[in-house]
Amino acid sequence: MKKINLILLSLIFALSLAFAEPTGIASYASPSTFPDLDPSSSFSGENIAMANIYETLTFYTTDNKLEPKLATSWESSEDGLSWMFHLREGVTFHDGSPLNAKAVKGSFERTMTLGLGAAFIYSGIESIEVVDDLTVKFNLSFVAPLDLILSSGYAAYIFSPAVFDQTSDWFNAGNDGGTGPYTIKSYSPGENLVLNAYGDYWGGWQDNQFATVVFDLLEEPTLREQMIRSGETDFTYNLPFDSYASLESDADLVVDTTPSFQALYGLLNTQQAPLNDLKVRQALVYSFPYDDVVNNLYGAKGSRAMGAVPSGMWGALSESGISFDLDNAKSLLAEAGQEEGFDLTYTYAAGDLEEQLVGELWKAELAKLNITLELQGLAWEAQWEMAQSGPEGAQDIFTMYWWPTYVTPYDFLFNMFHSEDKPFFNLGYYRNSEFDTLIDDANALSGTDKEAASAKFVQAQQMLNDDAAAVFMVETPDVHVIRSEISGYANNPAYPHVVFWHDLSR
Repeated sequence: MKKINLILLSLIFALSLAFAEPTGIASYASPSTFPDLDPSSSFSGENIAMANIYETLTFYTTDNKLEPKLATSWESSEDGLSWMFHLREGVTFHDGSPLNAKAVKGSFERTMTLGLGAAFIYSGIESIEVVDDLTVKFNLSFVAPLDLILSSGYAAYIFSPAVFDQTSDWFNAGNDGGTGPYTIKSYSPGENLVLNAYGDYWGGWQDNQFATVVFDLLEEPTLREQMIRSGETDFTYNLPFDSYASLESDADLVVDTTPSFQALYGLLNTQQAPLNDLKVRQALVYSFPYDDVVNNLYGAKGSRAMGAVPSGMWGALSESGISFDLDNAKSLLAEAGQEEGFDLTYTYAAGDLEEQLVGELWKAELAKLNITLELQGLAWEAQWEMAQSGPEGAQDIFTMYWWPTYVTPYDFLFNMFHSEDKPFFNLGYYRNSEFDTLIDDANALSGTDKEAASAKFVQAQQMLNDDAAAVFMVETPDVHVIRSEISGYANNPAYPHVVFWHDLSR
């Protein structure tokens, strides 16, 4: 009798989940706009929405492990050159069609063919085979940790075959083809994106989950702070650091502060005068007030960046040999014949208070060297478009954050510093063939000899410091503010600023 009762209880519970419907509404006040909603090419702040619309084969957890997502299991061959992924049964796309190996193969092939955004992470994939309806095989040209790569927050999304032939314009009009818990209801570029729960989501639903998630795109930090305090929004970040003390004392709010894999960079225009002179770039590197930024602007929540790769990640540089030293900076400028000074343009994303305040602190120090730093706040799309036109007539210093596509040093080093024929994210226009070879070799080694790969990545970062390719400003903590009645939230630095809303309830 007891066994029968347990079976009945289990059946009742399963039925309750099957017929449960989410009812709540959640709101996210985002400082970032959404430049691209195409799952093949998306490579910016829209990740906070995309991760709720689309899903990947594997998932990187908060305790640095991989767990199943759309793949339930996987294995590699003994030589590491082929991988087999076994797909989850019963998954459907938002158009109702089933997830299968053909859809997985087609998703990756579209992304690789377009070759945009983060598609570079698939440089080692030689071919993809459909083994059976729920099994897909990847053949590699060199050994790589494919299970880790396929957990990427960009370019690893699986989408419906029905959208393979659609253009980016179609996606950016507010259409989608994912398997995730939410589907796009409406999109007003620069204003908001509204998601609705997908009723047939394979993960199921409960009554206390959120039926609707609204992303309000608000560059102004004071407005976002007002909204989180008043209860008009449930989640936000990138607020003034001097406001966090009072936010922490508000019983209706939780200020969640955790380490991140994110840093702030000042990419120096290495191809245009005066920054095409190594001594001038070195002077700028020594003029940056590292400790003031960490201790005064970030309230000691941030940490000093030693190189391009954040300290919490493997392959990071432990010491840089660089510190704030105005006397050294002055001597270097004299050696370069630049004692009389010059003007520099510093661009940052409008509405990003941290980037602006970092610029103001640096501007005060540069003034002591007769250097005038003009701070120019631009919408991210305008800043990026201007920089992509090339070094001639572009900014002198391009300020931006970088966070991992997937958790590897190569992601940071390749994107911001590998030579490019046409600028994409190497917006300091750095060109060094020795550096390129070094990080490419390290990437190929990472699947078989992580220690050797790490040593090469460290060597490459020292090369960047020697060349003064950028100012590695600060490793920024993840500081998120969430309404205290929201339960289930845990920050995952592998997916920066993403709230996985299906895991939460009010």
